[in-house]
Amino acid sequence: MRRTREAIQEGIAAGLQLGGQIYVSRDGTTDLEEAFGEVRPAEALSTDHLLLWMSSSKPVAAVAIAQLWERSLLGLDDRVAEHIPEFGVRGKEIITIRHLLTHTGGIRMLDVGWPRASWEEIITKISRGRLEPRWVPGRTAGYHLTASWFILGELVRRVDGRPFELYVRQEIFEPLGMIDSWIGMPVDTFHRYAKRLAPVFDTQAEMPTRLNWSSEKRVTRCSPGGNGWGPARELGRFYEMLLGGGSANGVRILLPQSVEALTARHRTGLYDKTFRQSIDWGLGFVVNSSTEGGKSGYGHWPSASSRTYGHSGYRSSTAFADPEHQLAVVILLNGTPGEASHLRRMRSITTAIYEDLGLV
Repeated sequence: MRRTREAIQEGIAAGLQLGGQIYVSRDGTTDLEEAFGEVRPAEALSTDHLLLWMSSSKPVAAVAIAQLWERSLLGLDDRVAEHIPEFGVRGKEIITIRHLLTHTGGIRMLDVGWPRASWEEIITKISRGRLEPRWVPGRTAGYHLTASWFILGELVRRVDGRPFELYVRQEIFEPLGMIDSWIGMPVDTFHRYAKRLAPVFDTQAEMPTRLNWSSEKRVTRCSPGGNGWGPARELGRFYEMLLGGGSANGVRILLPQSVEALTARHRTGLYDKTFRQSIDWGLGFVVNSSTEGGKSGYGHWPSASSRTYGHSGYRSSTAFADPEHQLAVVILLNGTPGEASHLRRMRSITTAIYEDLGLV
């Protein structure tokens, strides 16, 4: 994997990140699992460090919803207000679970107050909010940063009874052996991990500046669409499970039909008002949109097949599965450069992976 290693090292040399982790597997067999550079100045980053997934966390919530759908505890076309009655006000009455998963719900830019506010305060604030002006749920599209994912997390809590962070640990992470993966980490666990948590650095300026994203509140207060933490290899197991039709190492998380439903194109050709371009979506997953022009950091897999699905995180991460090649890829970097620099480095790394594997 010479080209891949060189592409990552080039980013480190250019100051785009201090370091990072990469995991690549085909047919469930690991091709590459390595750590590069530094976790913080003068300290090497290892494959055992936990890195922040950012919005690469979002597909976990989609899988949780699909599990509840399989158990007939909810329907994808249920109105959200059927399960969270207080949500059904101010134009939000017709929003469905499918609308949330496809970013067509219309509660896009609401400041939810995380991590200052409690879970209950956040759900109350979202529920009291209004539908975005001139928005037609299901027909108007725009990437929702956080609000819809808190509502999906609350749906899990209402129909299952467990808090979202406990549900995903018990129903997804632990069965898959993702023992170091969390979305909302207990406080005692946060302190126990301590030095294994990799901080993120703003690398837009000449000197990298440490961001507060690894602070106690931001790690321990659950944000279903944004504060997943774990090593790259564990997020890789999540995608290996999806490539396996919902099963990995003898453990079934989803039925094959549910995986197909999540990763099919449910939103095609709609202009995204957040990213200002057309991006195709499954249910909680981006479906490869490189053929659409690929200006967004959320579908930048230009060498991957058209069936590729996954998600990326703010200027730092990407994770995807390419079913045509039975390929799972996770890239987690600890620096957030400018958008253009980030897109170039991610395209360089992902293209190098395909070249190294002889898939281009």
